[in-house]
Amino acid sequence: MLTKSTYIDLFAGCGGLSLGLHNAGWHGLFAIEKSKDAFNTLKHNLIEKKHHFDWPNWLPQTNLEIDFVLKAYENELRQLSGKVDLVAGGPPCQGFSTAGLRKENDVRNGLIKSYLRFIIYVRPNIIFFENVKGFTQKFHKNKSKGIAYSQYVVRALKFMGYEVEGRMIDFSKFGIPQKRTRFILVGIKKEMAKKNKIDPRSFFKLIIENKTRFLSKKGLPQKPSLGAAISDLLKSNGLESTPDRKSFSSGIYIRPKSSYQKYFRKDCDFNIPDSHSFPKHKKEIEARFKYFLKHQKANKNISESARVRFNLTKHTIIPLDKNHCTPTITTLPDDYVHYSEPRILTVREYARIQSFPDWFEFKGKYTTGGKRRTQEVPRYSQIGNAIPPLFGEQSGVSLKALLLSNG
Repeated sequence: MLTKSTYIDLFAGCGGLSLGLHNAGWHGLFAIEKSKDAFNTLKHNLIEKKHHFDWPNWLPQTNLEIDFVLKAYENELRQLSGKVDLVAGGPPCQGFSTAGLRKENDVRNGLIKSYLRFIIYVRPNIIFFENVKGFTQKFHKNKSKGIAYSQYVVRALKFMGYEVEGRMIDFSKFGIPQKRTRFILVGIKKEMAKKNKIDPRSFFKLIIENKTRFLSKKGLPQKPSLGAAISDLLKSNGLESTPDRKSFSSGIYIRPKSSYQKYFRKDCDFNIPDSHSFPKHKKEIEARFKYFLKHQKANKNISESARVRFNLTKHTIIPLDKNHCTPTITTLPDDYVHYSEPRILTVREYARIQSFPDWFEFKGKYTTGGKRRTQEVPRYSQIGNAIPPLFGEQSGVSLKALLLSNG
């Protein structure tokens, strides 16, 4: 552990942040993720394909709840104290999301305390924490007298001996073709910050200073459009049977049309893009989508008159714009209409927008509904919940610079 930049990924999801840290030269010790579907995706890509984690023998390589890990392996975690460079990741965002029902007593909000207990046990040198914008906003009936959860976490980490800085970051400014604003918090042990004459504000300075050179070195555009990301994945390119989805059809590859596409298709040897399975829309749905594409403003929620015309009550339906980045993609694929074809986006198109490479395969169901949404994390949700790996890599580069700083 002393010769490597090591990290633990909490609430790891399908592995977006871990993939980014891997690409930045970090070495994972292990990842904690509750969802079986999301963990299977992480395991397939980063454990079985990349052999990325130096997984300890005492921890099963399976989906686990953080509270179970804290209780069952407290001694093992405490033995890691001071030996881990970074604890990355933040609790599930749904309880704080402004897109959903923000409930003070949402059980997911209690995971903040579990997260802080993990930090107490492991005492990493650096903390990297991510959550939705709603995490910084006060609840209407907050038991903590109107204090936002972000303030609570900052205060707790400072009390625990960390220098802390939290800011809102728009991922579209870091080469992601999606306007996605998230709360990013960085903490550094006070003794390390003092010794190396660094503070967590340096992270935000570094990541902004490095972004142009980082993207240029990879041959990536500074501000990619949706078209630059997915225009090689059109349904009109041709169809083949979906390998892992009976009676569905998938799109086929054509030559890349942009530097963004070339980059994210590197090291991919699939004949059919993974998870590029098209939905089976009814004719009336396709007709409705055609109307939206022709008569509604791109990248804007459809008008009230369009809702009345089709008797729609759905909160969000946005026809996308080929020439600009997308709004924040959620876990609900039917919130968006493809920019030129009357359909929703595929899982692979979602993945491209979130900067997952094409060699990265997704596991589990494509989608789910009803009460199963609370238990299952299908492919669309795995991607919608993820930290974009390209931003994770840029973060990893800057975090490593802090770690290796000599002041």
